[in-house]
Amino acid sequence: MWKKAICILLVLLMNTGVVMPVFGLDLPAVPVIDAGHGGEDGGAVSSDGTAESGINLAIARKLERILFFLGYETVMTRRDENAVYDASAVTLREKKVSDLKNRVALVNGTARGLLISIHQNSLPSHPRVHGAQVFYNGVDDASGVALTVQDALNCAINGSNEKSVAPTGSGIYLMKESQRPGILVECGFMSNEEECRKLKDEAYQLRLAAAIAAGVSSYTAQQSARSAVNEE
Repeated sequence: MWKKAICILLVLLMNTGVVMPVFGLDLPAVPVIDAGHGGEDGGAVSSDGTAESGINLAIARKLERILFFLGYETVMTRRDENAVYDASAVTLREKKVSDLKNRVALVNGTARGLLISIHQNSLPSHPRVHGAQVFYNGVDDASGVALTVQDALNCAINGSNEKSVAPTGSGIYLMKESQRPGILVECGFMSNEEECRKLKDEAYQLRLAAAIAAGVSSYTAQQSARSAVNEE
């Protein structure tokens, strides 16, 4: 299964103009992989009771392994089902606030950090809506990262149902407070029964992770190439 994911990754890299992974390069970014929600905060919930938080974590873990294969140093905001709030937080609100502040601190404290926040969408009023879409914050060239990741997702996941990138605006605390370029990947719609079944499938999660990694790799390879030209 992992061999298939790497094959998907390499095909996507070639399609986006990066023929080989970026082994050995002085990579310009340290991906901070954020599995959205966790603990008491399960996020969106499907009609069969599946919580978003577990799917986010599964995709985030796979993304970490693929980026490691490509030579990246990575940071994870959480590695298990728990949220990352302080022990002093008692109420649900206190836990939520503490969790978000701790994630922001980790992102901002990571030199050359590139935030990649993994989420699932939900629109119960329109259950036929589906597909993966990338949003970006207002820092540096976050929109550039979003575009390459969206291109890879359109190629590997969305097919004829292409999506376009969009800014997150000021309504998402983690993205608003991050001082590092950040993207938020809505991998699919929990409210679409067919897509929800896919999102729970490990092979599909690997495909999503490979597409995200290909987009990140394509972007950072382009940045490395530009830096090399500027130094000449």
